[in-house]
Amino acid sequence: MIGTGREAVDVVKSMTGYGRGEAVGDGLTITVELRSVNNRYLDCTVKMPRAYIFAENSLKERVQSRVGRGKVDLFVNAAHTAGDDLTVTVNEPLARAYMEALEKLHTLDPGYPFGNMAAQKEYSVTDLARFPDVLTVEKKEEDAEAVKALLLQALDTALDDFDAMREREGMKLAEDILGRAETISALTGKVEQRAPVLAEAYRARLTAKLQEVLGSTQIEESRILTEAAIYADKVAVDEETVRLRSHLSQLHQMLEQGGAVGRKLDFLIQEFNREANTIGSKCNDTELARVVVDIKAEIEKIREQVQNLE
Repeated sequence: MIGTGREAVDVVKSMTGYGRGEAVGDGLTITVELRSVNNRYLDCTVKMPRAYIFAENSLKERVQSRVGRGKVDLFVNAAHTAGDDLTVTVNEPLARAYMEALEKLHTLDPGYPFGNMAAQKEYSVTDLARFPDVLTVEKKEEDAEAVKALLLQALDTALDDFDAMREREGMKLAEDILGRAETISALTGKVEQRAPVLAEAYRARLTAKLQEVLGSTQIEESRILTEAAIYADKVAVDEETVRLRSHLSQLHQMLEQGGAVGRKLDFLIQEFNREANTIGSKCNDTELARVVVDIKAEIEKIREQVQNLE
């Protein structure tokens, strides 16, 4: 839970974040790094040594269990911390063949094409080892299950670090969204106060206009009342302001629930815009027009922040 000064909300997560984890075992050190940016859906890409490709699906499944959406890049690095997993073997048949060939060179006459120096040259064991394929370095076969367990251990640590960063960012986003929601609520209050005045102002203008045109002629009060009622119905925004406040309530509830609410909030913000546009089209009033512009500006800022939420 976070304290916003208004009410407490559960932590929601940002789609952007970074995490790192490390696991060591059996002379092997596994390092996993996670990095994510905004994306409409979950898109996980794994970059790892080819020798460990067998564990790719398991790593993706673990990420999917912890991340709702976003473009996630997962990097795996493996380093061997001991030399006992490597063996050096001698290709004896090949080494003997090289030795026999060298001995044969010594028996040749010191003539073309070798020359005296070539025929008399002696070769040491070190020289023999330099010939191709005499010595081979082989890596011991690793236990696939043990390696996969080590990979998942490092990934879990990275995911914990990754989530901690996303939660911190999510808290900041939620606080900003709630603050802007309060501003919209206050602006909606101004609409609710101003809208009823418009009908009365229209009635007064209509009466003054008729008196100006008709002079001393008796004005039918019932006609004026009828016209004022029609106008009042035309500019009434009660339904829109009620729905707008309902949307604000839903916004608070979704943030309180936490989790992957970004997509739901994105749809909700579309409804915010619909109500604001309707209010703007109904109210032919300069003061209310300014208020509606302010409401739409806050809605747009909320939309931008919502697009960062998981």
